[in-house]
Amino acid sequence: MSNLLPILYVKSGCPWCTDAITFLSEHGIGYREKNVTVDAEAHAEMQRVSGQGKAPVLDWNGEILADFGLEELTPFLRKMNVKLEDS
Repeated sequence: MSNLLPILYVKSGCPWCTDAITFLSEHGIGYREKNVTVDAEAHAEMQRVSGQGKAPVLDWNGEILADFGLEELTPFLRKMNVKLEDS
């Protein structure tokens, strides 16, 4: 089951990454976190799927949201048919 969860690529100390983690957790949205600061393989994977090196990157079963803030996250989640409490 966990392999079906979306992947959130993050960097240590990244405020946008922290915002994304908090938002997903507060809304009960499951994900697998990969910290590209400490995992070179995850960093290479993030660059391959997103085409760039900035975090956060959310890989939702092949749909990619790269280098985003919360203002981009909510519409992306709605596009992925995720029901948010304020929807």
